[in-house]
Amino acid sequence: MSERSVRRAARGPEPLPQALRDPGRTLVMGVVNVTPDSFSDGGQWFDTDVAIAHARHLLAQGADIVDVGGESTRPGAAHVSPEQELARVLPVVETLAREGAVVSVDTVNASTAEAVTQAGALIVNDVSGGLFDPEMTATVARSGAVYVLQHWRGTPETMNDLAVYGDVVAEVRAELAERLEEAVAAGVREEQVVLDPGLGFAKDPGHNWTLLSHLDALLDLGRPLLVGASRKRFLSGVVAPRVAQEPLARDAATAAVSALSAAAGAWAVRVHEVTGSLDAVRVAAEWREHS
Repeated sequence: MSERSVRRAARGPEPLPQALRDPGRTLVMGVVNVTPDSFSDGGQWFDTDVAIAHARHLLAQGADIVDVGGESTRPGAAHVSPEQELARVLPVVETLAREGAVVSVDTVNASTAEAVTQAGALIVNDVSGGLFDPEMTATVARSGAVYVLQHWRGTPETMNDLAVYGDVVAEVRAELAERLEEAVAAGVREEQVVLDPGLGFAKDPGHNWTLLSHLDALLDLGRPLLVGASRKRFLSGVVAPRVAQEPLARDAATAAVSALSAAAGAWAVRVHEVTGSLDAVRVAAEWREHS
């Protein structure tokens, strides 16, 4: 990768290893759902040993980061206790971190964030952007971990009713800016923060596509951007109708979104299937290099 390409690649925050701060391409974050009710895999990786094996498989395929979650955040999902969530994810995090993996943990709970960062997780991926647990930002500030701050309205039980916007790009941008400002005021260093537009969270398909086509407006906030479109329901509109309702049938569409997000300058894409999106972000890197 040329010096010009590296300079143009999306920049990551300080807490990550140098190789992942400026890799010359968009990073690929592989998803490991240690839950019995994931929308994408139906609990296939719920067993601890199976979850660890799956994470190793994603890493072997080329994932830069593995994102471990112990609570489903699909629309309508019920909240689980922090104790139950931690029991699911901690053994997975401990093993993977000990093996040298870059581990992210998908949690809205400060107590979980504290435990997993002490166990070696480098990233806290908070879909609530600090709105669910008022202790989250202070916990992240103390840990020094990368903090993925996502746009959020409501909870999984209520968010579909809150998908009402006059200008979705302007409103999501303003709400992310407000959450970023509040996180920094709570002690989180700005360079720790990655922003996420929260595709599918309090957004209908049109909102998701509009945000994806205006990632530049979100990048103007000055922070790296994580895009999580993988297998989400809004992709069913571009998939062959006979298989559109099958989440695994949306992997090719996910890879296409990964390529477009990478071309727009996203720092990372969060995906369930690594190989297609890794090829996609590499294509985008070459595209940018020769544009």
